Amino acid sequence: MKYIITLLAIAYFSNASAQVGDVFPQMEGESLLYDTINIPTDLNGKYSLIALAFSKKSEEDLGSWFNPMYNQFLTEPDPNAFFKFEYDLNLYIIPMFTGAKRAAYKSTMKKVQKTVAPELQPYVLFYKGTLKQYKKSLKFDGNDVPYFYVLDADGKIVYNTSGKYTRNKMQEIIDAVDPAMKK
Repeated sequence: MKYIITLLAIAYFSNASAQVGDVFPQMEGESLLYDTINIPTDLNGKYSLIALAFSKKSEEDLGSWFNPMYNQFLTEPDPNAFFKFEYDLNLYIIPMFTGAKRAAYKSTMKKVQKTVAPELQPYVLFYKGTLKQYKKSLKFDGNDVPYFYVLDADGKIVYNTSGKYTRNKMQEIIDAVDPAMKK
């Protein structure tokens, strides 16, 4: 019985997402402003929040995070607020174009440029390439959910989650972004 439980635990954890402490794999993306960003190389020693989506369904769920992430991490704090939190954080939202979807990369990018607010455009990166290496190293367990990774200043994963936005998940991300790194 103990042997079966151990095997089930190994099977479960081998399918879990990337482990805290793993370095985020090298990924190159193109922003809506046509800048090339290499993650984690170009993160400039800052904490970073990376959001990945690689299916239509996962992009829909990722949309539930846009306003909360923008309001939490990118807007200027209210000068009259009792608590003022200004984050010195990289934030990248990355739709992944893999397989047959790679052909739609440029046309989709042009459509998104027209719909995404100018102040958000530097934070949206488009990835075109293979999924296999990321699926293996980040241990995705499904194609239909977005994945979120908080990286420390060295590009190591300090927290990860997936799925639709919830207040609890956002609070866990905020907690992972250590209050000491706030401006």
